[in-house]
Amino acid sequence: MAKIKRNPAAENIALQIIKEYQPESVEDMQSALKDIFGPLFESMLKGELNYHLGYENNSKEPKQTDNRRNGSTPKKLKTSMGEVKINSPRDRDGTFSPQIVPKRTKDVSEIEGKVLTMYARGMSQRDISATIEDIYGFSVSHEMISQITDAVLPEVDAWRSRPLKKCYPFLFVDCMYVSVRSDYNAEERAVYTILGYDLEGKKEVLGIWLGEAESKNYWMQIFDEIKQRGVEDVFFISMDGVSGLEDGAKAIFPGVIVQRCIVHLIRNSIKYVPTKDYKAFTTDLKKVYGAVSLNAARTAFENLQKNWSQYPGAVDVWKRNFQHVEQLFDYGSDVRSVMYTTNAIESINASFRKVVKKGSFPNENAVYKVLYLRVTELQKKWEKGHIRNWSLVLNQLLVNDKFEARINKFLTR
Repeated sequence: MAKIKRNPAAENIALQIIKEYQPESVEDMQSALKDIFGPLFESMLKGELNYHLGYENNSKEPKQTDNRRNGSTPKKLKTSMGEVKINSPRDRDGTFSPQIVPKRTKDVSEIEGKVLTMYARGMSQRDISATIEDIYGFSVSHEMISQITDAVLPEVDAWRSRPLKKCYPFLFVDCMYVSVRSDYNAEERAVYTILGYDLEGKKEVLGIWLGEAESKNYWMQIFDEIKQRGVEDVFFISMDGVSGLEDGAKAIFPGVIVQRCIVHLIRNSIKYVPTKDYKAFTTDLKKVYGAVSLNAARTAFENLQKNWSQYPGAVDVWKRNFQHVEQLFDYGSDVRSVMYTTNAIESINASFRKVVKKGSFPNENAVYKVLYLRVTELQKKWEKGHIRNWSLVLNQLLVNDKFEARINKFLTR
């Protein structure tokens, strides 16, 4: 699995915090970070005052202004880690107007939240800075935006290694590509994503992984990882047809049924059909995968082969994959409606593409940050909903001998 690359300076700071505070829990770590927030804000404010006055504190160099430092004012700030007390520096003339914590500003947590939300929606650092300036009347540097968004990296690590549910009746897998800068070049990296439907009919993104290119071997590593994270059983995996993926999935989850996406098969077959025949061909094709029974599907497929023999490439796509049509009819219509397409995961990747379209990312961390934040946005939308007709889907699985005992095993835990 690709590891998140760390900034060495950040690692040194983390080690110093651990050495000094010796945290034993998440609460201890949050308390330590809260303790550090005060000096951090004060240092940034002092840096702003240095810039405003034009000289460093205790500088012996000639001054270009008569304005001088004039002590500090105690102030309480509300941050994402809780309330923090700071000493805000002042100048003698009263002309110093800090930007990082403006005068009369006490709550900086809202700014952090807005930056993260805008970042999750694919806004560039320049656009975020301009928006913050429009809202609050002060600018935020690119460095500060990076610091705010970098704060989610521990969350990304925890999320990517979190324990998963024991059973997912349906998994949907797909891959897309993003551009990541490496030295002086931009390279394409594969982003692997898995979406799961749990036994309660809830959606969950199991994880995001980065690799050099999509391959069955990397998918096998991913399947093995989710098994190590607690997944014991998967009923169906819907995918778009990576060579060897089916055997790889069954090596990790022996009882899984791998379903080729019917929509992808349609797209692959109509490449061989002239535009003038699209409508007629797809009408006949729908009689195959949309049939009410397996016998009806087989009859429709025989007719398709006779009627469209002039386009052997199109027909051959379905000959090679007809088993994936046949196995659909082993299950009820509501189960079929879930398993026959990867549209669910493709819609997630479409959402991802909206937030990665700004160009090349500076490193893999930047990719993980923006996609993780996008996933958290999606999960919020999914919290209150269920998969359409989930009760019917679950009942159709329960009356199937392949799944009844497997479902009850996990529902009764």
